[in-house]
Amino acid sequence: MNISLGSDHGGFGLKETIKAHLETLGHSVKDCGTYSLDSCDYPVFGKAAAEAVADGSCERAIVVCTTGIGISITANKVKGVRCALCATEAQAEMTRRHNNANALALGAAVTGEMVALRIVDLFLATEFEGGRHARRVDLMTAMEG
Repeated sequence: MNISLGSDHGGFGLKETIKAHLETLGHSVKDCGTYSLDSCDYPVFGKAAAEAVADGSCERAIVVCTTGIGISITANKVKGVRCALCATEAQAEMTRRHNNANALALGAAVTGEMVALRIVDLFLATEFEGGRHARRVDLMTAMEG
């Protein structure tokens, strides 16, 4: 699977851990930055990762900041992206099954590294159920304008 990654300085360490994990599993990773612990603005990197999903070059995005909130809001500004901020494995599974989320946001200060990797694995492995959920996803997509 092609996966884009983006983070600010607060999420940099977790992004790097996720990147190594994904590459070990054989995924293709597009690292949209940031590339250091230097202070930076999460909207720049969250937007770049989300745009890779919107333009079809990546199937999913994973974005990380300190809490996950700001970068998830940013990713959701990109048309065609449904980014879910998840702190538990159950949330990651359900957002794929019911919301067909194509982007995952994580908070580096909220979710520990091992839990984050399990969340990532579930997010990537879980399929969208469709059915009655497809109608709701279509309603959300229609709101994009």
